[in-house]
Amino acid sequence: MAIRFLTSGESHGQCLNAIIEGIPYGYELDFDFINNELAKRQQGTGRGARMLIEKDRIKIKSGVRHSITTASPICLEIENKDWKNWIYPMSIEKIDLDSLEDSKKALVIEKIEEKKITKLRPGHADLAAALKYDFRDIRLSLERSSARETATRVAVGAICQSILKNYNIDFSFEILSIGSCADKSEFDNYIKSYQKEGDSLGGVVRITIKNVPCGLGSFTHYDRRLDGKLMGALGSIPAIKAVEVGLGREYSSLSGFNSHDEIFYNDKYYHKTNSSGGIEGGMTNGEDIVLTVSMKPIPTMKKALNSVEILTHKEVKAHFERADNCAVYAMGVVAVNMSAIVILDAFLDKFTHDSKIDIDSNYNQYLKRINEL
Repeated sequence: MAIRFLTSGESHGQCLNAIIEGIPYGYELDFDFINNELAKRQQGTGRGARMLIEKDRIKIKSGVRHSITTASPICLEIENKDWKNWIYPMSIEKIDLDSLEDSKKALVIEKIEEKKITKLRPGHADLAAALKYDFRDIRLSLERSSARETATRVAVGAICQSILKNYNIDFSFEILSIGSCADKSEFDNYIKSYQKEGDSLGGVVRITIKNVPCGLGSFTHYDRRLDGKLMGALGSIPAIKAVEVGLGREYSSLSGFNSHDEIFYNDKYYHKTNSSGGIEGGMTNGEDIVLTVSMKPIPTMKKALNSVEILTHKEVKAHFERADNCAVYAMGVVAVNMSAIVILDAFLDKFTHDSKIDIDSNYNQYLKRINEL
């Protein structure tokens, strides 16, 4: 593994953080591009009020000098502007209530108590986390399981995209459907109609990655197969319930003769079709990588589902926390950037991972060799 990263932070904590290990020396980072990816993640019809508060921008604390990567671990931070409203409920240190005046003490206790959650939300991590960790306050899992965490993934992925741009590797996505609606001209109104009802929607996004050289990944071990790595990375995004490569499920309804990509040669090898989605035998085959990602409806809804209160076991309506009613566009941005992390990892595994000068040399020599076969 060339690239490793860890994230930390809570939805309403002071900030989100990430540490990235394995970024080579010598790449100039495009900060405008990185911040634009963060801004894109906040866009799309159906996004909630939180997006009016946050203006996500990356703050790099180490691993970059004069915009050039140094090969040291990169530490980055994204500020949570909403933190100022959560200072007491999300305080890191124990609050000494006895030191406060009675009026202030009562206010602090009220703020802390009003943020406690004991009404389980179907479709979230609430029940499983409460049982696993013995939580009596769902806030303890909500803050970290929140999709707010994906802002750090976008920042990491945008750094990876910034590096891959040097090799003309391009990432894009399109929304194929929102709920049962596949008419792009109707998406906005369709989302708003469910928003009025207090209901939520998921959808399907197609990711396309162009100009990836043939031979990234490997057939030699299960954990080196690129399609497996991509599916694992995309499946880790909150609310993702299906990931398909190329034709995906459609493959199962076709015969081999009518589905596999025939191979041709005209100065170089190529295919006229791309059923495989650019990956065969766990390796890129030179065609576009095509991935389809399906997102379930957001499970926090004003139109609350039946649930249970964890302290009394009584039947209640599920807790409602400020939320989006549709985040499919944002999911597409996250999915693109998670894909970029996996692709850069495979790219560096293939072409070495110390410095840009060595990577460029290896990359160009490799392309020359396979183009001469």
